[in-house]
Amino acid sequence: MPLPNVELFCDVVALRSFSKAAAEREVTQSSVSQSIAALEKRLGVQLIDRGKRPFELTPAGVVYHEGCRTLLDEFRKLEDRVRKMVDKVVGRVRIAAIYSVGLSEMDRYVARFRELYPDAELRIDYLHPDEVYRRVLADEADLGLVSFPKEGGEFKAQEWQRQPMVLIVPPDHKLVEEGREQSGVSVQALEGENFVGLTEELKIRRQIDRWLKNDKVSVNVVHSFDNIENIKRAVEIGSGVSILPEPTVQREVEAGTLVALHLKDVAWHRPIGVIHRRHKSLSTAASKFKELLQAPADSLPPVDRASTHKNGRAKSAQAVAT
Repeated sequence: MPLPNVELFCDVVALRSFSKAAAEREVTQSSVSQSIAALEKRLGVQLIDRGKRPFELTPAGVVYHEGCRTLLDEFRKLEDRVRKMVDKVVGRVRIAAIYSVGLSEMDRYVARFRELYPDAELRIDYLHPDEVYRRVLADEADLGLVSFPKEGGEFKAQEWQRQPMVLIVPPDHKLVEEGREQSGVSVQALEGENFVGLTEELKIRRQIDRWLKNDKVSVNVVHSFDNIENIKRAVEIGSGVSILPEPTVQREVEAGTLVALHLKDVAWHRPIGVIHRRHKSLSTAASKFKELLQAPADSLPPVDRASTHKNGRAKSAQAVAT
C-alpha cells in the first residue's frame, strides 16, 4: 500500500477538496488527482464520485477511508513509540480552533513550539465551533480550542483561559469619559443602547443574553453577525456597542479605533478550553503542544505574525464564528 497516496486520499476527504489537500501537502492538484486515481486503479474500484458537487465518497470509498484512517493512526502511534526511545519529538499535530481564540496569542505558542520541536509539523485551522467538534470527533484534529467547552461523552475538556468580557464602543461614544473617570461603567449603563451581537446559534451569544437578562438590562439589537471581526467593524462605524472577550479587541484598542471599557459591577468571563477525544491517546507532539498551552501567553516572546507562517501550516480555514 503506497502510504503517501493513502495520506493524500485521507486529506482530500478531511478537507473536502482536492485543491486544499494539494495546498496542505504543497503539491499540485494534478498530482493529488493522479495519486487518487492510482489507488482506484490498484483497488479496481472507484473511491470518489467526482460527478457530484461537492464530491462524495462511493460506498467502497467510505469503507476504504475508515480503514485507512485506522491504519494511519496505528502507524503514527508506532512511529511515536520508536521516537520516544530516542527522546525525539517528531510528527504532525493538527489543531482546530475557533477563529476568535486570539491570533496574536496563538502566534506566540506556534513560534515557541517550532523553536522547541523543529522536527514536528504543526497545523492550525480556524473554524466554526461546530466544525471544531466535528473534526476532533472524526479524528481529523488532535486537539480543539473552543469557548464554553463541552465536557462529557466523547470529549474530554480542560480549561485553558478565562477571558474577561468587556464593553466595546467607538472612541467618541458618550460612555468613554465616564468609563475612564470611574475605571469602568455599570452594566446598567447599557440600558436601551443599540447593540451589535453574535448570532443566536452561538453559545457565547446565548450566555451574553442570559447575563443581561439576569441584571435586568435590555438592549436594542441592531445587527447580529456570526463572527467577531464583523462586530468590531460595525462598532467602529458607530452602529452600536457590543460585549466581547478582551483579548479579541486588543489590536483595535492599541490602534485607537475601539475603546474597551470594563464592566465594574459584574465578573463576566468567556472560558476557552482544550478538547480531545476521551479515549484517544495523544501523540508525543500533540501532548507537548497541549503542555505548552499551560504557559501564560504573555510569558512567551511576541513574534511577527508573518514569521509563524513562513515555515509551517498555521492556516485560517474560515474567518468566521467565535
